[in-house]
Amino acid sequence: MAEFIEEKRKAKRIPVKLELQVSKLFKQAEIEEIATAVPIEVTDISRGGIGFRSKGKFPLDYYFNAKLELGDSENVLYCVVQIIRKLEREDGVTSYGCIFIGMASVLNYIFDDFERRAELNEAK
Repeated sequence: MAEFIEEKRKAKRIPVKLELQVSKLFKQAEIEEIATAVPIEVTDISRGGIGFRSKGKFPLDYYFNAKLELGDSENVLYCVVQIIRKLEREDGVTSYGCIFIGMASVLNYIFDDFERRAELNEAK
């Protein structure tokens, strides 16, 4: 079944190891404060969004501001993401799926470069 899901994706997912911090979640007029000490591990990224897992509990359909460093300090994305999927696991960790909101297509060069470097690392 995972293969079927992969085929439906619009963009290639790249496995990554990134740290992410969320201080505030928002949904229109609602703002929810989240403890910043909760570790968040980004598991994959694509042009469409990010996947992460955490022991923190984040509500669906909320947004947060993200700063993603893709390899070096020159390739940084400041973006807004929306939590659209979550899967609670038995070990207390929850996997989340998020989409980028309002990402300018001019930033695609960052993903192009990141994908090239990821493919080179896989070939090694």
